[in-house]
Amino acid sequence: METAEEAKDPAKADITELCRDMFAKMATYLTGELITTSEDYKLLENMNKITSLKYLEMKDITINICRTLKDLNQKYAGLQPDLDQISVIEEQVAALEQAAYKLDAYSKKLEVKYKKLEKQ
Repeated sequence: METAEEAKDPAKADITELCRDMFAKMATYLTGELITTSEDYKLLENMNKITSLKYLEMKDITINICRTLKDLNQKYAGLQPDLDQISVIEEQVAALEQAAYKLDAYSKKLEVKYKKLEKQ
């Protein structure tokens, strides 16, 4: 049979070894967690950089669209007098066309009257 002193010593050595093993595994686990967190932050940093570049590209595209729109508005404003003149001419052509139809109808009536007079 073992004495109380002898029974404590092997357990102490066992506990010490288990504690060392636990601390080593805990250190490995925490190192892995820190590496994972660090990699997550690197990924977020890269995503932010790419997003920032995309926003800069979109800003440039928007600026170009604004410039083009201003140019088109200026050109349209320059064409506006010509467009107004075209509208006036179109109205005059429509009035002239109506007058031509009336004149054609009147000449047909005159022709009919002339033929009646010729027969008499």
